[in-house]
Amino acid sequence: MTHPSLDSIDHRPWPLSHQPWVVQQRWDDLLFLHWEVSQTQMRQRIPKGLELDLYDGKAWIGIVPFEIKRITRRGLPAPSWLCSFPEINVRTYVTDGSKPGVWFFSLDIPNPVAVWAARTFYHLPYYRSHVKLSPSERGIHFELQRGNRYWTGEYQAGPAVQALPGSFEHWATERYCLYSQDLWGGLHRAEIHHKPWPLQSAEIRSMDHNLLASWDIQGKCQRPLFSKSIEVVVYPMESLHHP
Repeated sequence: MTHPSLDSIDHRPWPLSHQPWVVQQRWDDLLFLHWEVSQTQMRQRIPKGLELDLYDGKAWIGIVPFEIKRITRRGLPAPSWLCSFPEINVRTYVTDGSKPGVWFFSLDIPNPVAVWAARTFYHLPYYRSHVKLSPSERGIHFELQRGNRYWTGEYQAGPAVQALPGSFEHWATERYCLYSQDLWGGLHRAEIHHKPWPLQSAEIRSMDHNLLASWDIQGKCQRPLFSKSIEVVVYPMESLHHP
């Protein structure tokens, strides 16, 4: 079974996994928001065995709202009522010394089945939340509510952005693995694959949230980016280290 994302692989920073991919999905209407954050504080919040991946000598934290479409195990159907839903995640960037990837602090979705699956099989901190993405007169409206945690905003796509190697845009988006930690402290990595990101600048029309209230944020939101759509495959989780 082929997948459209595999039509292009030469841009990858390392070869494809030798294992067959196991999950497919499409990501739509993504907004990438980033803030510089205290390195000292960030190091305290990532597990031993991983290192911060810095850009320009700085640590960064990101918020990414988007729509997941047709997520399903390989070979299975993807009914929209079960396999399509919005997500908003809070992340940073790490490496195990060889493969730079993404570390998630939280991932909020409204789908309880997907929360269970992601926590069980990928050890990711998913939470069931009120999350809504919808078109508006001013672009795209996105909202999140989970207890006292909230995010609401509107954003609109701007002109195309060329993410050249070495640029912040390339560094923050061209990531081909994610890291997670199980309940016993073991580290895991899952490879992913997609074509190069089709990026645009983004205009933030409005934004109000408290998702970063506990962080030592240094400066304003930097370089918002938008991407309309990208196809993705995910490979099996690989165990890296157990305490």
